[in-house]
Amino acid sequence: MSCPVLGVIDYGSGNLRSVCKALEASGAAPRLISSATEMPGLDAIVVPGVGAFAHCAENLRAARLWEPVREWASSGKSYLGICLGYQLLFESSEESPGVEGLGVLRGRVVRFATGELKVPHMGWNTLRNTAGPLYERFPTEVSMYFVHSYYPVPADDEIISARSDYGVPFAAGVSRGALHAVQFHPEKSQAAGLALLRNFLSTL
Repeated sequence: MSCPVLGVIDYGSGNLRSVCKALEASGAAPRLISSATEMPGLDAIVVPGVGAFAHCAENLRAARLWEPVREWASSGKSYLGICLGYQLLFESSEESPGVEGLGVLRGRVVRFATGELKVPHMGWNTLRNTAGPLYERFPTEVSMYFVHSYYPVPADDEIISARSDYGVPFAAGVSRGALHAVQFHPEKSQAAGLALLRNFLSTL
């Protein structure tokens, strides 16, 4: 059986090398995609991202990938979003007022409140209430690696596939059909992260 071919969207914002290495280790054949003309024939796309919401949106638009990614994610095709690739699925972000997200999912992205806990939220944290195909055969609680100051608040609680806590409970991941996205970094989460990526591949 051939390896699933995953297109890792390259729009100048993301930990692409680590993501590709983790996908390879999980049994996929990742390709960097910098043009919509390279998307036909892919089994899924992976949208990573680090940095600011507005900068990622601007880079996607500049690469003429904004609409192709939106159409892909809206059409029921397999999609995995990581960090900003998760946040961009929503309608807006407090980080970048006036900048529209992809709007594939209803909801907005908000900032952790300043207080006793340091922001950004950085390091290992426990997932709870996991559900859906990404978390098949996972223990009741598992830790993943996070680096973020903002988190999505989905309008529909039914799509939340993982939760975590950092001062407040937040949606650490969502799933809707073939669309999956996570706030943590599977590529930095060692064995648990690779297990999640293998579960994603098993859905293809």
